[in-house]
Amino acid sequence: MCPIRRTREGHTENGIDPASKLSGMTAEQLISFARGAPSLDIVDVEGLKAAAARAFDADPAGVTAYGTSVGYLPLRKWIADKHNVSPDQVIVTNGSLQADAFLFGHLVKPGDDVVVEKPTYDRTLLNLQNLGAKVHQVTVQPDGIDTEELRALLESGVRPKLAHIIPNYQNPAGVTLSDEKRRALLALAEQYEFIIFEDDPYVDIRFRGEALPSMLSLDTNSLVVHASSFTKTVCPGVRVGYLVGPAALIDAIAKKATNLYISPGMVSEAIVHQFCVSGDIEKSVQTVSAALGERARVLAESIRKHIPGATFTEPDGGYFLWVDLPSDVDVDKLFPAAMKKGVAVVKGSDFLLEGGHSSLRLAYSAVTVDQIDEGVRRLAEAIEEVRG
Repeated sequence: MCPIRRTREGHTENGIDPASKLSGMTAEQLISFARGAPSLDIVDVEGLKAAAARAFDADPAGVTAYGTSVGYLPLRKWIADKHNVSPDQVIVTNGSLQADAFLFGHLVKPGDDVVVEKPTYDRTLLNLQNLGAKVHQVTVQPDGIDTEELRALLESGVRPKLAHIIPNYQNPAGVTLSDEKRRALLALAEQYEFIIFEDDPYVDIRFRGEALPSMLSLDTNSLVVHASSFTKTVCPGVRVGYLVGPAALIDAIAKKATNLYISPGMVSEAIVHQFCVSGDIEKSVQTVSAALGERARVLAESIRKHIPGATFTEPDGGYFLWVDLPSDVDVDKLFPAAMKKGVAVVKGSDFLLEGGHSSLRLAYSAVTVDQIDEGVRRLAEAIEEVRG
């Protein structure tokens, strides 16, 4: 198993993009395809301000006091209703990454086999390696993880504790797991007795096609643990995510959370609750989905125009597009060359145990339409430079 290289120069999922410092440009001059966060123009700031006022008016005691480790109880109930489960199957967390960490920390012991997608979110790889897991990457195809490759791995004798799957608009590949493969995964989980961790923070940001059922909704044998977040539908700054699973599992995690922080952030969670019950979240999802749909379309058109040798799968939603460049393009050389031209990207090798040296992840969420074509043009110039 190859070690993961931690070479995420210029990449951040939140806050100020440090790439501007590396490029010598101001944040306004830099065009960043590195940040997996919405641009300010599609965040409902006024709606959040109003939700905050309502939260303090409606429940000043609950908002300002310690809560319980499972989160703000009205929001917990709203999430439970959304997923048609009981509230004792839900814990509200500090973003979906904390939900991931809670589940991994509870289930995964050193030496345990764990399946992840190839490529997958880099922090998933890092967290699992830090726990001492034996990580097996299974190829992602245009319709999601290769279930036949996974079946062969299982038939070879590997017995994973869990399989981490990002089913909708996968980070970083941007692909969506097909309905057929969702059902095939459930069948494999039942046959080989492993947990499916359905990590689904992008699910509501769909701008093409029809929504597919979650594996949680299809599960009849308590095989699925589901995580999601309000980061992509409300804003990253609220830091509110959640985990849904069997009540006994959630209770065990909640006990550990109590020892970790006593109570999560009641203010943020109460604001999100008011944002949800008012219906503002539906309007926010529509705004974000429409904007990102246009940006994804323009990005695809610009890549075809300026980088004709590139191949990619256009996403149906979400934040990311994965690009495979011609094999003679080394992204380790391309990264600094692109930075000098004022465009930030993330190397594909950051999302893999090995390989990805001619691939990029491009996030279109933080760039406006008028920046995209210029950013791809700069990237194309950098590609020509490193190809010599």
